[in-house]
Amino acid sequence: MERNTTAVLSLSSGQGEDGEPTSLQSQVAAAARNGGLNGAPATTGGIVQGQNPAPGGNATVGAKTVQDAKPSPERKRTGRLSDDKRFKIFSGTANRELAEEICKFIGVPMGETRMQRFSDGEIYFQLLENVRGADVFVVQPTSFPVDQHLVELLIMIDALKRASAARITVVIPYYGYARQDRKDRPRVAISSKLVADLLTTAGANRALLVDLHAAQIQGFFNIPVDHLFASPVLVTYFRDMNLPNLTVVSPDAGGVERARFFAKKLDSPLAIVDKRRTDINVTEVMNVIGDVRGRTCLILDDIIDTAGTMVKTVEALLAQGATKVYACASHAVLSGPAVERIAASRLEELVVSNTIPLREDARRVAKIRVLSIAGLLGRAIESIHMETSVSTLFN
Repeated sequence: MERNTTAVLSLSSGQGEDGEPTSLQSQVAAAARNGGLNGAPATTGGIVQGQNPAPGGNATVGAKTVQDAKPSPERKRTGRLSDDKRFKIFSGTANRELAEEICKFIGVPMGETRMQRFSDGEIYFQLLENVRGADVFVVQPTSFPVDQHLVELLIMIDALKRASAARITVVIPYYGYARQDRKDRPRVAISSKLVADLLTTAGANRALLVDLHAAQIQGFFNIPVDHLFASPVLVTYFRDMNLPNLTVVSPDAGGVERARFFAKKLDSPLAIVDKRRTDINVTEVMNVIGDVRGRTCLILDDIIDTAGTMVKTVEALLAQGATKVYACASHAVLSGPAVERIAASRLEELVVSNTIPLREDARRVAKIRVLSIAGLLGRAIESIHMETSVSTLFN
């Protein structure tokens, strides 16, 4: 990992990091020369960000290439987090591969823990290193088995809180129970609000989430929430494909805003599929709003669960004269018969992010491609720790 040469100034030691003697007066003078005393706060006693851009990376999942998010030109890597003893990343068992990619991107080792189960299924968790006063990030999507991974996360938060961590940020690439965000029927629970309360009560100080099913879920938290989108990674992939006569398709009315953003970035028209849900995980496609005849269609969704909606949407678009149909989604839940449906469908390719690890049978399907968002999450974690803006990650 390339090291930054920027020195850390210490008021207590009187020396720079390179060992050269310095004084408070010289530090203040240096800050003044750099504009620190001309309306901007001086940075003595802090770390000055370096100018080394973050490198991208590639990994392999099955027969497909996992492509890392390209670094934004506005965002500069600090080059210092590997030396920061107060910065730590831990992972549960839900998606350790993604957590390791994030650590590799940032250049820090994974925190050491012990996760075991008693014979009756209870979880035993222990931190194997000191976190007192540390800024801690816990990577754990609440994917299948949802309840198990959620309880793991709550226990990890509690252990960190009792070990005197200064701040605990939960990094949840996939937020389970997000689809239960309102009372759509009598006498039902708002489970996504309950999960937010559980995380806060356990001791989380901040949350970093990716592509919530409904953006208003952020309001269920009484702690700061950073809501990222996988769309920059997905947009880059499809822009590079340069598909002819492309039309972006929203599979339902609720995803129109997401699809409109995608269509704008790809400079493509937008179509909408009118969908009626008759039961849990059961949908019926009604009709297509927009002209797709002779067009290459790209279906955009946040979650692909049983793939019933997606397969019916593919058939509806082809029936309306579409030449080819592609699909992409942030979260590949792929439960039940999803993999078999995708493999048997007339879909050209399904592109998903790695917020959830793919099932083994899904890895063997050639038309499923996975893109990594480790770089996106890594830069967000850096920004949160360094108290800088994450808004550049939306570009």
